[in-house]
Amino acid sequence: MDGLRQDEAAHSERADGRSSRISRIELWIFSYPMVGVGPGGVDVTGARSERTRLAVRIETRDGAQGSYVGGQANALSQATACARSVLGLDAFAREQAYERIRRQLRKEDRMGAGVIDIAMWDLAGKRMGLSVSQMLGGTKTRLPAYASTWFGGEGGGLSTPEAFVDFAEECHGLGYRGFKMHGWTDGSPVRDAEAVRLLGRKVGDRMALMHDAACHLRNFADALEVGRACDDANFFWYEDPYSDGGLAAHSHRRLREMLRTPILLGEHVRGLESMATLTLADGTDFVRADPDFDIGITGTMKIAHFAEALGLDCELHAPGPAHRHCMAAMRNTNFYELSMVGPSRGNFNAPVYTCGYSDALDDIGEDGCVPVPEGPGLGVSYDWDYIARNAKSHVVVE
Repeated sequence: MDGLRQDEAAHSERADGRSSRISRIELWIFSYPMVGVGPGGVDVTGARSERTRLAVRIETRDGAQGSYVGGQANALSQATACARSVLGLDAFAREQAYERIRRQLRKEDRMGAGVIDIAMWDLAGKRMGLSVSQMLGGTKTRLPAYASTWFGGEGGGLSTPEAFVDFAEECHGLGYRGFKMHGWTDGSPVRDAEAVRLLGRKVGDRMALMHDAACHLRNFADALEVGRACDDANFFWYEDPYSDGGLAAHSHRRLREMLRTPILLGEHVRGLESMATLTLADGTDFVRADPDFDIGITGTMKIAHFAEALGLDCELHAPGPAHRHCMAAMRNTNFYELSMVGPSRGNFNAPVYTCGYSDALDDIGEDGCVPVPEGPGLGVSYDWDYIARNAKSHVVVE
């Protein structure tokens, strides 16, 4: 990393020494349609719904740019505060930006921080002519992926345990060797447990299987019931079992003592310190991180290295180019999450890429992998005209 720091320093000292300082940040909230997705994230053929995303573009005094589309629309105010806090910083000063952002959002959940950090990584990579994964020391070019489903629901393509099995078989035929079900959101453990056992019997010898209750099971007893089904079916992990939000280390330690299936927590636990506290309290087996949620690529790699120091694996939540670059540089990880997917082919990712990048279900390779983008920075390009046409809000910080 010393050579990388020297290269960055050389770049930042060009001209009058101030050319790489951040001079302008634009933020957009934009919307786009989702077809095949009904209310509550249920796979329904022909259904239409809308999703919003956050887009960020950072510019330096000499005109260099970095950008990112991701995050959540409700994080605009936080992202704007972060933009103001990094304005005037050297574009390579990501650690300084990380500290400023942590301070700026000390009373918030920091959900708006990730997009700013990721755009700074994109900018640095473009200036240096290196991909983010190269800057992180990564060498992987393809990542094994698992299909992560929409929720079970009446009238949809995933309405019964048998429908989950049929879709798992379809995903296996496409190349996936991992499959995660999001169960029903009625709080009952019965159908979830039935689907888990059926998946284990039908495809468990061919696919790594996971269950994600997304905190919909109501109490410890229900979580234990589904967890025992996961044991019977030899599941790879059991994620966010019940309604505490994955925050109660004591109860999840008890679950770990009573189950064989590894627990995965962290999607709803924000940042390095909170994730470390939960893990050191023996609340989880796998550690979770997300560049969108955990202060960007900088925060995600801190969590990954913390997990590595404990000898634990770190699994990244959700898909995206930033996620691929992080995973390419992580030894202690297993699968790339391609979510949310279902037989109706509803896609929750924004249709803004002009470079061929995609996280659609059918884009998996025959080897069960997805590629790591190769170009400088994040290695992707965006349709800014589409973003502007569909914008609901536009903020400029300069």
